[in-house]
Amino acid sequence: MPHPRHRWKICDLLGQAEEHLWPGVGLGASGAHHTPEIVAAFAHRADAPSQLWSGMLERVRTNLDLLGYAMLFFPEQHPQLARLLEDKCAGGLRVRIALADPDSEEVAARDRLEGLGGTLAGRIRSTVQHFEPILSNPGVEIRYHGVPLYNALYRFDDQMLVTPYLYRLHGYQHPLLQLKRLGPAGIFESYAQQFEAIWAESHSILAASGGPHG
Repeated sequence: MPHPRHRWKICDLLGQAEEHLWPGVGLGASGAHHTPEIVAAFAHRADAPSQLWSGMLERVRTNLDLLGYAMLFFPEQHPQLARLLEDKCAGGLRVRIALADPDSEEVAARDRLEGLGGTLAGRIRSTVQHFEPILSNPGVEIRYHGVPLYNALYRFDDQMLVTPYLYRLHGYQHPLLQLKRLGPAGIFESYAQQFEAIWAESHSILAASGGPHG
């Protein structure tokens, strides 16, 4: 194993991350593993180019996981989203969407915090309506959660877009991180496990209401 200064020089020469060339050796001064899984970072979600989102959608094949409060911007920015997902589900894609329960106290509290004037619940229901054409597809499921979120996440197979929340700011004002999974113990996996935990505690919008309008 080369000494750190030699590893770093080789990384500079090859333009590669240390973790790619020597998996598991990235140790900081505290002994904690650093991670090269952050591919890109944007000061605001609105700063990320639309091609980033559309490219992720076009390439996703097996797992699309979405977690947030309303995420209405996502279907609004992709008018053909339902048709695209239906086609991909025919090829084996699994889609899981976790939205905040519009009737929950958490949504009311979030609405007050961001000064949304009581509109957040309606935005959540509008998101559900965008996905109604594909809710009968066995590869698609939408659930309501009632937990306070500290970020929204959008997983596309082994890549993920995460927006850590900032106090009182709206979704488009939050930072955005682009992550790529490199192993079972990185930051990507931490967010993926967060999704699984919240998904397990969430309830199907169809089972709860007998229909998609909740």
